[in-house]
Amino acid sequence: MNPCDVFDLIRDIKDPEFPNTLEDLGVVCDEKVSVAGNFITVFFKPTIPHCSLATMIGLCIQTKLNRELDSNYKVDVLIEPGSHEQESSVNKQINDKERRAAALEDPNLSALVEECLAVPDY
Repeated sequence: MNPCDVFDLIRDIKDPEFPNTLEDLGVVCDEKVSVAGNFITVFFKPTIPHCSLATMIGLCIQTKLNRELDSNYKVDVLIEPGSHEQESSVNKQINDKERRAAALEDPNLSALVEECLAVPDY
């Protein structure tokens, strides 16, 4: 697994607010993905510093990678430093396994995640 392989898994995730992919909006890029053994780190940059859907974007990235990768990988999804007003809080929510599980139990949040992860029609 290399950074390009990981980026290929997340590049087509749809933004929860706009009809574009995270790659199209510059939220994710291959330069912000690192792989060191079984440790994968993805930094993303919300479109605006007060983006109310930053946690949802991170949840989508985490969910996609957890579904696609072997369970031996440890995945951290983080907001690019300095790009969001609540960076620390959002990072904590995204990377807390119990919080992610609880969020995905909510039918509305789960449906939004599934919509964002749907395979694009090319």
